[in-house]
Amino acid sequence: MHSTLIVARMDPGSAGDVAALFREFDQSDMPGLMGTRRRQLFHYRGLYFHLQDFDEDHGGERIEDAKGDPRFVRISDDLKPFIEAYDPKTWRSPADAMASRFYHWSTP
Repeated sequence: MHSTLIVARMDPGSAGDVAALFREFDQSDMPGLMGTRRRQLFHYRGLYFHLQDFDEDHGGERIEDAKGDPRFVRISDDLKPFIEAYDPKTWRSPADAMASRFYHWSTP
C-alpha cells in the first residue's frame, strides 16, 4: 500500500463541512478512478492532515489523470473556503503540500 499525506491549514470549526464534502466525493466513483483505497482527515491546532492510501504506488499518476474530471475540479473549488495552503508562497499544487515519510514500520 502507498500513502500520501497532505498538510495544510484549516479552522477546526470547518471539520464538519470538509468531512461532508469528502463524504459526497467518496460516494462517487472518483476514489476508484484515482486508486484511493482509504482516506482519513485529521486536524490539530489549525493544521489539516489528509492521509490517502492507495493499493499501488501509482496514486500520484492516477490523481494527475483525474484532475481534469469536473468532480475533482468541483471538490477542489468547494474546499477553498475551508483549506488554506500551509505555505501560500510556495504552493502550486497538492504535491507542494505533501509530507515526506522518513520512517515506516509494519507487521512482518
